[in-house]
Amino acid sequence: MIVELGHFALILAFCVAVCQAIVPLLGAWRRHYGWMSVGRSAALVQFPLVAFAMAALMYAYIVSDFSVINVIQNSHTDKPLLYKITGVWGNHEGSMLLWVFMLALCGGAVALFSGNLPPALQARVLSVQGMIGVGFLAFILLTSNPFLRAVMPPENGNGLNPILQDPGLAFHPPFLYLGYVGFSVSFAFAVAALIDGRVDAAWARWVRPWALASWCALTVGIAMGSWWAYYTLGWGGWWFWDPVENASFMPWLAGTALIHSAIVVEKRDALKSWTILLAIITFSLSLVGTFLVRSGVLTSVHAFAVDPSRGMFILLLLVASIGGSLTLYAVRAPSLQSGGLFAPVSREGALVLNNLLLATGAATVLLGTLYPLFIDVIGGDKLTVGPPFFNKTFVPLMVPVLAAVAAGPLLAWKRGDLLGALQRLWLAFAAAILVAVAGLYLTSGGPVLAILGLGLAAWTALGALVEWAERIKLFRVKPGDSWKRAVHLPRAAHGMTLAHLGLAISVAGIAATAFEREQLSVVRIGDSIQLAEFTVTLDKVERQPGPNFVADDATVTVRRNGVIEAVMHPQRRFFELQQQTTTETAIRTSLLADLYIALGEPDQNGGWTIRAYWKPLISWIWFGALVMAFGGMVSLSDRRWRVGVAARARMNAKLQAAAGD
Repeated sequence: MIVELGHFALILAFCVAVCQAIVPLLGAWRRHYGWMSVGRSAALVQFPLVAFAMAALMYAYIVSDFSVINVIQNSHTDKPLLYKITGVWGNHEGSMLLWVFMLALCGGAVALFSGNLPPALQARVLSVQGMIGVGFLAFILLTSNPFLRAVMPPENGNGLNPILQDPGLAFHPPFLYLGYVGFSVSFAFAVAALIDGRVDAAWARWVRPWALASWCALTVGIAMGSWWAYYTLGWGGWWFWDPVENASFMPWLAGTALIHSAIVVEKRDALKSWTILLAIITFSLSLVGTFLVRSGVLTSVHAFAVDPSRGMFILLLLVASIGGSLTLYAVRAPSLQSGGLFAPVSREGALVLNNLLLATGAATVLLGTLYPLFIDVIGGDKLTVGPPFFNKTFVPLMVPVLAAVAAGPLLAWKRGDLLGALQRLWLAFAAAILVAVAGLYLTSGGPVLAILGLGLAAWTALGALVEWAERIKLFRVKPGDSWKRAVHLPRAAHGMTLAHLGLAISVAGIAATAFEREQLSVVRIGDSIQLAEFTVTLDKVERQPGPNFVADDATVTVRRNGVIEAVMHPQRRFFELQQQTTTETAIRTSLLADLYIALGEPDQNGGWTIRAYWKPLISWIWFGALVMAFGGMVSLSDRRWRVGVAARARMNAKLQAAAGD
């Protein structure tokens, strides 16, 4: 009964979304406040309906209701509870329901927290959100219904893909989808602004918090996915430029550009048309990622290879949403009035450079991802675009971005003094040179590019700290006065410093991967291998039962200079139900390096394959991402987002009264 109620709730949500898409838009056109207010009510009704549907499917998984086909295909009685819950979004139908849940959550949040918006703008934003909801709810109900019943329910299910049975998968998709779908709010604001024909500083101030919140969620989601691949797949890497990885990275790059571009609109009333375009492109890239994952055109550990007819449905949604918004942009953007002028050397100029390079980087990743698919469609030879292409094309674009990150915030608005800004960055110069010289000395001269990367990370980090110190006049006034300035500094300024520091930390971790050491050997019990300054000894391998698997558990002792450094337990897990084997790596993490050991297949002579790595600074990659996301959250808490709410609410009340007359 609960399953049927969940299905019925989805149908009702679709009907509500249709109402939300049409009525408030007509109300804004006719200046009818009653009709405009329907959008808010519909969004607040749609969310609990979709949430109930999500809860109904989750309940079916928890109680192992094998009368539901989706539960049969992705769950099993013996599966741990956490993985039963994970199974809800570990498949195509459930993940699309999660997508719509996040979309309804965003729409409800806009309705709940946008009381300070002009009624017409709020109505148009919620109407666009409703249109997106109509498309994806129709997709679920017509092609991907998660509530379909089985005619003859089996006694048990097929179980979730073993590679997805990991705690990280309980949190990675929700954060990723919240980031993907969150950018729909910025998209809706952009389309609403194009319809209204007006973009100003107030519009930018309304858009930035939504874009920033989505960016934070996407940052965490990408970092968690990378960490999951690192410790679960056993290949020792953290990023492979997989097409589905790229699908999440592209909207992150465009979203980063959007956040910085919106600053220029807010502060200088410039880059209006470009910011609108970025908002459209960012969400469009999220939709492209959805198409790639679910169209069946990709084969990936992350992808749901499904019926291509579903991909065709999503392709039509892509054409309607992207094509429609870009057409509206082409018609309405020329009418947007340009704002204040600024010199090339200024803070605006630095942000424009940041935008252009990030947009070019996203385009480069898009080209490398789609080009093999395009060649395959026209009947050409099979091509694979891998890490060498992206490392040689994308990475050089990011070098000037990092250089500008340090200098840009020290430039004045409208017209800046580049020489003066560089002079204030003497400490960052010194740190970069010191790190580069130390790296050359410790590594005996290379690899040079990795050492330059570490120097660039030091430049970025010290540049962020110098800019923060300039704001509070550190060492130029009394310590107490500096403390007072720091306390009263806008939280957005603290957040920017943290985000730039996080970026520098991640860059340092990425650059240091060039110095890692690897050993791949077949060893017997009692044998050892040498890894950098460590001796890795295989002591024993024992068979151990798990909740729904059997594991070969290895005991590996790591010594340095004869002293035991760690005792580690990598595993190979065999899932009998799926007849599939997975790797459970053993990782010893410290501030400066990871020891990473994976157990491979046994041979006929009693030996075991051991893959061992020493990875300097590898954990900095994910720690830096978390610092970036935390910086974004600090910025979101800035009180300036709430300033003037009461005054604007009074103005809205006057507008509502006028509209009702």
